[in-house]
Parts: sequence; C-alpha cells; structure tokens
Amino acid sequence: MSTLAPARRFLAETLGPLVDLIYPPRCPVCGEAIAQQVGLCSTCWEQLEIPSEPGCARCQRPFGASGLEAGAICLPCMKDPPKHDGIAAATLYNDVSRRLVLAFKHGRRIALTPMLARLMAARLPAPADRLIVPVPLHRGRLWYRGFNQAALLGRSLAAMGHGTLLVDALVRTKRTPVLGGLGAKARRRAVAGAIRVSRHGAKAVKGRSVILVDDVLTSGATSQACVAALKRAGATSVVICCFARVLDGDRSATMSAPPPVLLSESETPETTKVPGAT
Repeated sequence: MSTLAPARRFLAETLGPLVDLIYPPRCPVCGEAIAQQVGLCSTCWEQLEIPSEPGCARCQRPFGASGLEAGAICLPCMKDPPKHDGIAAATLYNDVSRRLVLAFKHGRRIALTPMLARLMAARLPAPADRLIVPVPLHRGRLWYRGFNQAALLGRSLAAMGHGTLLVDALVRTKRTPVLGGLGAKARRRAVAGAIRVSRHGAKAVKGRSVILVDDVLTSGATSQACVAALKRAGATSVVICCFARVLDGDRSATMSAPPPVLLSESETPETTKVPGAT
C-alpha cells in the first residue's frame, strides 16, 4: 500500500484539475460549490451534530444540558446494561448526516468513504492492535447493492492504523424482517440466530479487542447481536464505531419529512421513502 501512495498522489495532482473542470466539486448534501471533490460546504459542516461531553460512561450517550456529570450512566444502560464496551459515534443522526448516509449507501457515492471514516476515527482511542469487524450484510442484499458500506468504512479505518480489518469475521445467515414498530424484545427475537462468527473469524477474534463498524446505529438490535456473537467467540472487548447514531426519541433526523416508521436491518431511517432503496 505504501509503495502505491506516491503514484496515487501524482495522479491526483495531475488529473485533479481536469476532473474538477469536467465535474465541478459540489457539496454532497446541498449541492453548493466547494473547493475540493471530497468535503462539505461550510453551512453543512456547521450543521453536523458531534456528540458532546459529558456522556454516559457505558454507551457515551451525550447528556447535553441535563446536568449529569462524567461517569454517570444513562437510563437505557441502567435498564438494560449493554454487552458492548462503548459506542464511538462520529455524529448524531440529523438531516445532514441522513443525506450523507443516503448518498453514500443508496446513491453509491463510495468516494465519501474516506471523509466519513476520518470523522469516525476522530472518536476512537489512539490506534492500537485491534481487529476491525464490519457489520455483515446478507448475501442477497450484498449482491443487490454491490458493496458493504460497513466494510468500506472499516477498510479506511484500517488504512489509518486503527486496527486490522477482518471483513469476513461475521456472517449474516438469514435476512431479518423490518424492525420498525417492534418492541425491544421483538427486535431481539427478529435478529436472533441471524448473525454468527465465521470459522475463520472465531480463530481470529479470540482474546482480541474488536471495533465493530457500521454506518448508522439505529435501534441497536443488529449491533447487539454482532457484539454477542463476538463475545461468545472470545473477544475481550467490542466497541461499536459508526458514522451516525440515532438517539431514542430523536426526531431531528426527519426535519421536513414525516417521522420514519420503518427501520430495516442495517438500514437507514427513511430508507423506504427513497426510490430504489432497500
């Protein structure tokens, strides 16, 4: 990889101006003209919501103006202690992050991967000897989409030195039903048995720290199934790393649109309202 870096830089510097001439750089969220192909306009950057401090000691849910201090535990974690060892979310899910995810995942703008991954990496501890495991897609959805967005993000995180990518550590053995409208227990039942550690993954994750990567953390049912499978295989710790996190009761993600009513496995809120989305 390192031997290819100078060649890539040369091509980018040589062909970049020509590409910009043919395809003028635009903000992927609002379409405003920007200076470079990868990035956002200043207005959209300002509208990204970065999780604030202090936050829950277990899941890093921001307390905001609640008056709670660092080290406190949020109510959801007290009611149902998570199996994971923390959540590193680059942003909180709102209209800007929603559009970015839809452009990335359903608009197939995979060139957004490095930018999204850099924002995610900023929320992770210093690079260490860890495994990076993407949330798996069912093979039918993978064939339809052509890529696993979590694996692309994981590859970029690995390239930044945050761990070793193990793309096939987890497999999704069956397609799960739509999770929207289901209670917590029903969601857990829906994904029960749908995700397991592969034979190769079982050998690799035993005794290792793992970063579980996904683009959006919604209800948490899928990620918790992944965490449980990894812990059963012997992982010592599993931190969930995502680009956008949907907080319970948060309706800022819908803004001008009606509140989302359907959340599908490993999918984005309002996916069903987007033509061609799955």
